[in-house]
Amino acid sequence: MSPLFPAPAGQSAKPALHFGDRILSHAQLHSAAGALARRLAGHQRVALWAPPTPHTAVATVAALLAGVPVVPVNPRIGHRELAHIVTDSSPSLVLAAAGDTLPGPLAALPRLDAPLDPEPGASAPPDGPAGAADPEQPALIVYTSGTTGPPKGVVLSLRALASTLDALADAWQWTAEDTVVHALPLFHVHGLVLGVLGPLRRGGTVRHLGKFSTDGVAEALSAGGTMLFGVPTMYHRLAEAVGGDPRLAAALGGARLLVSGSAPLPVTDHERIEAATGRRVIERYGMTETLMNTSVRADAPPATGTVGVPLPGVEVRLVDEAGQPVPGGDGETVGEIQVRGPNLFTAYLGRPDATAEAFDGDWFRTGDMATRDAAGRYRIVGRKSTDLIKSGGYKIGAGEIENVLLAHPSVAEAAVTAAPDPDLGEKIVAWIVPRDAASPPSAEELTDHVAEQLASHKRPRDVRFLSALPRNDMGKVLKRELA
Repeated sequence: MSPLFPAPAGQSAKPALHFGDRILSHAQLHSAAGALARRLAGHQRVALWAPPTPHTAVATVAALLAGVPVVPVNPRIGHRELAHIVTDSSPSLVLAAAGDTLPGPLAALPRLDAPLDPEPGASAPPDGPAGAADPEQPALIVYTSGTTGPPKGVVLSLRALASTLDALADAWQWTAEDTVVHALPLFHVHGLVLGVLGPLRRGGTVRHLGKFSTDGVAEALSAGGTMLFGVPTMYHRLAEAVGGDPRLAAALGGARLLVSGSAPLPVTDHERIEAATGRRVIERYGMTETLMNTSVRADAPPATGTVGVPLPGVEVRLVDEAGQPVPGGDGETVGEIQVRGPNLFTAYLGRPDATAEAFDGDWFRTGDMATRDAAGRYRIVGRKSTDLIKSGGYKIGAGEIENVLLAHPSVAEAAVTAAPDPDLGEKIVAWIVPRDAASPPSAEELTDHVAEQLASHKRPRDVRFLSALPRNDMGKVLKRELA
């Protein structure tokens, strides 16, 4: 057995995977994955074509049972990026579902199809002691988005996965009785690690919607879902719909936990969901290299607008531009987040230079900027490279301005970036998607709206209107494309 999964779950008739009308119990999952694991023995590394299907989950569990690192691949990936990943990771074969058509670089590899049922006569590998595997053994190699160069392969060990999932179980009071509902991609740590391996480690159930819809969320939560995982784009759509949909409001209100991650959730969406359901969305903070760092706890007071406190076993600090720790605690002082703990990745695959550069001693440099309040809760300001604006001698976080713009009744979406300015150094630029394209608010109206609620130096100096903001598969705004 992989030490990620408790032995009792492998014998359970309780549903483990629920995708559409296909349900696999823990026993069926263990049997199907175990049969595939036997065929993976001896491989150094395998690629995984990872659409949101039960085959992806079965194949991942099989690779973990076999002790073979798996490289999840985005089904919407471009040819150039895919060629880089295949060349860089050198998988000896690719796992997919029968009938999946694979693009060139993967099609050239030997292939194994992931079954949902074991082959007749096949037997699963015998269960070993839960701690038999080396905790430092690589489990997943997840590639970064490649915004600053070719994507890097982040090597995640069994230790990192287990420590994050156990820390979240503590923070969220996560048990075998929970059913996690989500529609997240399965090539990313949010959907695959938290959304699939998390429920399986607890001996619970994952119900994947295949494709996100507000109706799908309402149906799944009403049918026994207890936890909802999503990204801000999904919660924004829920916030837009919930006020006029009593069934959706009741379903969200009946969930034990609503969790948002991968990017900050605008305060306006928090408020609309709470007003309609009586239920607050909690946020957590993590990234591919660190898995999860902080979260609002299920047993803690409300903390809207923050990503909560460090998870058990995780240390977090803020540093200034010279890399010196800053005291924080006032909710205003901005610093870069650095993290250390058992949740950290092992290395960038084949990149010792990049691995060394990413650390300050044993502290990982996240590149994310935040403040810390007196209760030890962190509020993310944004990325150091794209969201920290230095204007007129002030350090300004883009997220604060975006929240104010989103509170304007004529604004549907907003993003804030910096542009060079000969006088200020950098000026604030607001990118706006109006609710009514035929009658957008004026630039002066939006500038005044920000100046009324924030310090005057935080007002946009330039306002530009778009039909939509560019986003990636996780719903994050691609600010480099705006520039």
